[in-house]
Amino acid sequence: MAVSFFDTFTPQEVARISAAGTAVKVPQGWSPIWEKTPADKAYIVLDGTVSVRRKGEEIAQLGAGEIIGEAAIVNHSLRTASIVALTPLELIHLTDDAVRRLCSEIPAFADALRSAADARLGEG
Repeated sequence: MAVSFFDTFTPQEVARISAAGTAVKVPQGWSPIWEKTPADKAYIVLDGTVSVRRKGEEIAQLGAGEIIGEAAIVNHSLRTASIVALTPLELIHLTDDAVRRLCSEIPAFADALRSAADARLGEG
């Protein structure tokens, strides 16, 4: 698997990021993010695999260590894709307010978010 979103942070920053969110479990088949909806949350995948779908077509599969839902928050836009749980998921749920707060408190978080968003938009 590729580098984890958390790999660029110190242990203290990982703890702050984790504490800013809420641990949630999502059943297989559920969709925590829908295309063309407002950017009100992002998730960090702790365990499981998701399908990223644009107009119903799978464009990627992501797993543990990936952040999802960040592109629309970073770009102040509607969602560009839907996320569907291919397996049961363990996630950290971050509200848009938590994401913005983390961006201002941890400059490396803002940089990592922008990098992830840019990479995602380049994939589709």
